[in-house]
Amino acid sequence: MFFGGVLFFLIFELLAPYRLSTVSKLKRGVINLALTGFNTILLNLAFTALVVQTLSYVATRQQGILNIFNLSIGLKALITVVFMDFMLYVWHLLNHEIPVLWRFHRVHHSDLNMDVITATRFHFGELAISAVIKIGIIFLIGADFLSVLVFESTVVLAAQFEHSSLKVPGWFESLFWILFVPPSMHRIHHSVIVQDRNTNYGTIFSIWDRVCGTLLSKVDQSSIRIGIGAYQREESLNFHHLLIMPFKPFVK
Repeated sequence: MFFGGVLFFLIFELLAPYRLSTVSKLKRGVINLALTGFNTILLNLAFTALVVQTLSYVATRQQGILNIFNLSIGLKALITVVFMDFMLYVWHLLNHEIPVLWRFHRVHHSDLNMDVITATRFHFGELAISAVIKIGIIFLIGADFLSVLVFESTVVLAAQFEHSSLKVPGWFESLFWILFVPPSMHRIHHSVIVQDRNTNYGTIFSIWDRVCGTLLSKVDQSSIRIGIGAYQREESLNFHHLLIMPFKPFVK
């Protein structure tokens, strides 16, 4: 799913890019995918067994809120996806508002261009904390394996699409934006302008931003500059720089 999505959106980015890259797409891709590989190894070692054991424990003992009710598989999966996406919205917002969390999350925002490869660029520290929270949510609501699989798969594809640098027809984005997150909405979130960056936190659904008052839409898309003001030099954003970035001086 992950590699298929990356390949699919990458092909269309190369054929019909929304905007041309300002730095080497190949170099950024190598760095971001290397970071993804590094994170995947550590996450598998540290958390995969815990997630599986939690799912097994919840299923065996019928723990969690959803197991109180006699719900169909489809309805249970839908509720799980909606609730976990809302929790992801809250988590994303906190990553911008709490300084110690922003230290890790700024690795993602430091990318100088936004495309499908940006969806893979995260620091292990952020993903580790997120994994612990996810385990807690699974236990709280009593999510089953299928529901979590549907959620994770949907998040992967949604994140890849909204980060992609695709020429998407305006009419499609307008309709898509009613419920979901198109690239134009998330592009605003990756602006160097702090006030614009601290909006549009949704991943799958855009409704959380509408309801919670964090939606921003009226921005000139052609004028958006991607990244963080303090990290605009490509040579300062190599693999080892990203690993130590959370432990460097704080910047907005």
